[in-house]
Amino acid sequence: MSRVPSTPAAGAAAPDPARQRQALSVLCVSTLAFTVCFMVWMMFGVIGIPIRKALDLSATQFGLLTATPVLTGSLVRVPLGLWTDRFGGRIVMVLLMLACVLPIWLIAYATEFWHFLVLGLFVGLAGGSFSVGTPYVARWFPPQRKGFAMGVYGAGNSGAAVNKFVAPALVLALGWTAVPQVYAAVLLGTALLFWMFSHSDPSHTVPASVTLADQLKCLKDPRVLKYCQYYSIVFGGYVALSLWMVQYYVGEYGLDLRVAALLAACFSLPGGVLRAIGGWLSDKYGAHSVTWWVLWVSWICLFLLSYPQTEFTVTTVAGPRSFSLGLNVYAFTALMFVLGIAWAFGKASVFKYIADDYPERIGAISGVVGLAGGLGGFVLPILFGLLLDLTGIRASAFMLLYGVVWVSLIWMYFTEVRRTRVMGAAAAA
Repeated sequence: MSRVPSTPAAGAAAPDPARQRQALSVLCVSTLAFTVCFMVWMMFGVIGIPIRKALDLSATQFGLLTATPVLTGSLVRVPLGLWTDRFGGRIVMVLLMLACVLPIWLIAYATEFWHFLVLGLFVGLAGGSFSVGTPYVARWFPPQRKGFAMGVYGAGNSGAAVNKFVAPALVLALGWTAVPQVYAAVLLGTALLFWMFSHSDPSHTVPASVTLADQLKCLKDPRVLKYCQYYSIVFGGYVALSLWMVQYYVGEYGLDLRVAALLAACFSLPGGVLRAIGGWLSDKYGAHSVTWWVLWVSWICLFLLSYPQTEFTVTTVAGPRSFSLGLNVYAFTALMFVLGIAWAFGKASVFKYIADDYPERIGAISGVVGLAGGLGGFVLPILFGLLLDLTGIRASAFMLLYGVVWVSLIWMYFTEVRRTRVMGAAAAA
């Protein structure tokens, strides 16, 4: 544990080895903290299944149960980003994790639907960790490495996959009530480790003379709205599907909880871990080029995933013949795997936009963009449940996401693509 102020070097001095070690330490413990926070944030995606059976919840109620923590995690992103700019990421991250420990523990004693919803709101604070760690980590690295550093930190999204490995094993071995108890203990231990191995730099904070209004002035820029739209699909869609996929596999393909969680991790794991590669690609080729291709790959995958299981009869010269059309579990998982990779790259490229355009206001802007992505993760599971209750078609979730991607592609085309080269030697420049 240390608090070391930065000492600007005269001229173009070589990088300070001690400073580089501090930056690496900050990156490692911040990524660990974000992984654990994200694992906690996604908890209801697994334990919600036995809770749904016990309380006899509808698909819409299940969507609300899984999405409630996402709401709080989204709404607190803006103030957390601003507080990080003002007070520094180290103290804000530690206090955030400690504030979540008791509500997580109390989930094991909840018995009514409203109990879970209220506690879920407090547990959702863990999701706000992204808006703390992103500016905190980014300020420790030079501009040419910010995209990679934020990508590594963002790989903590893989906590969604960790949850799918750990939670089902705990549910089957000890019952679902063991999950929040274990997660509370893990989060407490992570907070202590973070405090021991992280560092502070007073030069990374916004001076006290800068007001909240000053920090938010740049939000009038229409580019921020566009980045919010992009992030609502690459992050909001990722969160929504991470919460929804386990019960989707159980209902659509009749798998048991452990196998369903394992296959769902084929989407969640690359969607988190490969974010660092997305950051590297964004540093090399630019945020625009990476985001453009991410949206097209998403469009193709979601088009195929949107087609429901179908049986139809065709009248032929030899009489009626019946056909079945739909994705089997292997093709479905392969498409989800590709979609997870695309969204991992997209999450990194959107924040590369922010680091390039708003280097002095990363906390405030990332908080707003993170809010948009988090709200997408809150609204989408509820809409998935509503569509399932109304249509009875599980693939309707992908139909909705397909429409959201269309909006992003059209918006990007008219604001960027028509005047930007995305192929050839000029693309990187």
